[in-house]
Amino acid sequence: MPKKLPMQFLKGTKIYSIFTGTCPVCQEGKMYLESNPYKFSETLKMRERCPNCNIKFSKEPSFFYGAMYVSYAVGVAIAIAAFIISFFFLGLNQNYSFLVIILTLIVLFPIILRLSRNIWINFFFKFNGKLSN
Repeated sequence: MPKKLPMQFLKGTKIYSIFTGTCPVCQEGKMYLESNPYKFSETLKMRERCPNCNIKFSKEPSFFYGAMYVSYAVGVAIAIAAFIISFFFLGLNQNYSFLVIILTLIVLFPIILRLSRNIWINFFFKFNGKLSN
């Protein structure tokens, strides 16, 4: 019996494609050339097409510029979460909470970039409905 991945139960949903960085259409092929987002020179390097279903990821030149808006929203959500945790749960004062927000955003920056692109591309592509085992 093949080993199931932790997020396998979400397969077929946009959430699966967003958090795994897989093709939004087939959810099999990986979008990024390098799986580690902390290899900074490779963070945003994507395949032109899905290796599984051959869909072209970029619909037009500068397609992923729209992901900047998503990145802003994701960054704000993470900053709010960092503030709530540091200020209300850890009891840090406002200055230290501000530092926690800055450090959190710096550390998570590569993940925010990829997550934003994944969310953006999932606005425009739909899962084809065929699940493979």
